[in-house]
Amino acid sequence: MIDRRRLMLSAAAGAAAAGFAPLAVSMAQDNADAALDRLMDQWLDEDLDRNPTSATGLGLDRGDKAYRASSLGDYSVAGRQADRERALARWTELQTLPTSGLSETGRINHAVAAFRTETAARGARFPYGAGGRSPYVVTQLSGAYFSVPDFLDNQHRVEDAAGADAFLERLQAFGKALDDETACIQADAAQGVTPPDFILDLATGQIDTLAATPGERLALIQSLERKSAAAGLSGYGARGVAIVDQAVRPALERQSAALKALRADASSDAGVWRLPDGQALYAQGLRSNTTTTLTAAEIHQMGLEQVAEITAEIDAILKAQGMTQGTVGERVQAMNDDPAQLWPDTDEGKVQLIESLNRQVAALDPLLPRLFGRLPRSGVEVRRVPPSIEAGAPGGYYQGPPLDGSRPGAYYINLRSTRNWPKFALPTLTYHEASPGHHLQVALQRESEHLPAWRRAGGFSAYNEGWALYAEAVAADDLDAYAQYPLGRVGFLMSYLFRAVRLVVDTGLHDQRWSRQRAIDYMAASGAKPRDAATSEINRYCVWPGQACAYKVGHTVIARLREQEAAKPDFDLRAFHDKVLEAGSMPLAVLESRFA
Repeated sequence: MIDRRRLMLSAAAGAAAAGFAPLAVSMAQDNADAALDRLMDQWLDEDLDRNPTSATGLGLDRGDKAYRASSLGDYSVAGRQADRERALARWTELQTLPTSGLSETGRINHAVAAFRTETAARGARFPYGAGGRSPYVVTQLSGAYFSVPDFLDNQHRVEDAAGADAFLERLQAFGKALDDETACIQADAAQGVTPPDFILDLATGQIDTLAATPGERLALIQSLERKSAAAGLSGYGARGVAIVDQAVRPALERQSAALKALRADASSDAGVWRLPDGQALYAQGLRSNTTTTLTAAEIHQMGLEQVAEITAEIDAILKAQGMTQGTVGERVQAMNDDPAQLWPDTDEGKVQLIESLNRQVAALDPLLPRLFGRLPRSGVEVRRVPPSIEAGAPGGYYQGPPLDGSRPGAYYINLRSTRNWPKFALPTLTYHEASPGHHLQVALQRESEHLPAWRRAGGFSAYNEGWALYAEAVAADDLDAYAQYPLGRVGFLMSYLFRAVRLVVDTGLHDQRWSRQRAIDYMAASGAKPRDAATSEINRYCVWPGQACAYKVGHTVIARLREQEAAKPDFDLRAFHDKVLEAGSMPLAVLESRFA
């Protein structure tokens, strides 16, 4: 149980969150509201100028902002330091902004702004890392080598010659971004900040694979050829290959060499406790990702309790199905290995798997109006994680539609091996990543007509992931998705077990100094993931400290709010869902205050 008082984040955010009434229907803003939104929209505009790939993702690189569409941003050591200084200055500036006269909506917005800005300022005290998510600049999950090819393939638009030329400019900038990141890697290593040895191995393996791939076979070049041909253009693929050979491939090789040079002295210890000021770094990771002040010890204990509760429920279902021998983990592993539960681990089998998930999304859509008063206009597609990065990529992730709705949302599933996705576990993943999970929530926020642009573009992991996990239960319980499929319900419960296990292993790695192997063994023994997938997951937590705790903490709060509201005689589930979603993503303390 999370005490609501433990969710209050700071004096500033706590005061701003206190006493919220329901979201005002009228969006008429007084001067205080307008001043806040002007400042935050100004900051958003500045941020998108510095991070033009985000601008493209949001559809804010057109018209007088079209210059953003041809650059990648600043990846340099100096750029990182400027970001830190900016974060500190913004927190100081926000504290001077008058708060008297804010409307109910304005107080919500101020609480959101206060948490976001103060959190960024707290993070700026750490003079290393990529900022925000990871203390390491390049890992198996992050870095320009990982993000830029995927971005150019899936988000950069080529609608005319200007778009194709901008693609080539960004491709040219890719080489410089890699070299700038290599300089950051070396600067951090001088401070004693180097990824664990096994992370270096994973990252260099992926970089080397990318560097060794002939230019014409790269997905981003094939994407450029396909998009430019559709626009009636020719010759761009060959120009792209030339840039890869001249600017990108040498930079990839230099980055790989720099990382390999660190390997001999790298540690096999997985946790960030070994880094300079590592204990404070992890506390910051938990705070920013869970939007609470819960300690590592409290989160660890929460995880242990929830693992025990969920395991007992799974045990009862398995026994009712005649599966009585062995631990829950052993019985689930037997299901994971059952050929009847596996798609063929072939290209054809993977295509069939993706097609089945897209059919599942389509089948659920007509049922959603029963539970939601507002639904997004944007659709969602299921896609495969690009094979070039699947060795280190997460099991699944969501990419929201831009603010202008010019493309659908997408959820990506990692098909490194279909053995990681037994059929009984797949439905709940789709409910999490698509609807009623991430896509429904994020698309509604981006399409909102009453939220200012800076709110529509932002988000908080605990809210977003907590909602997506809660949405799995909406599908399971409110829409009876598994009424005729008991093993599907096991898959649903395994998803919850997986997130509870995350609380244990993330805090185990970074606070209790567990070894990587101990964390892998714990997750695999629980049955939450097959060992191969468990290994990939633990590698993820090693480089994103605290993020894995956002899911179950956020879900616990949203589920408790529903239980609280359901006890009232006039409870309406559609109205509850709309109230949770209508004001957009926010810290958990602010969300709770809306139901106080």
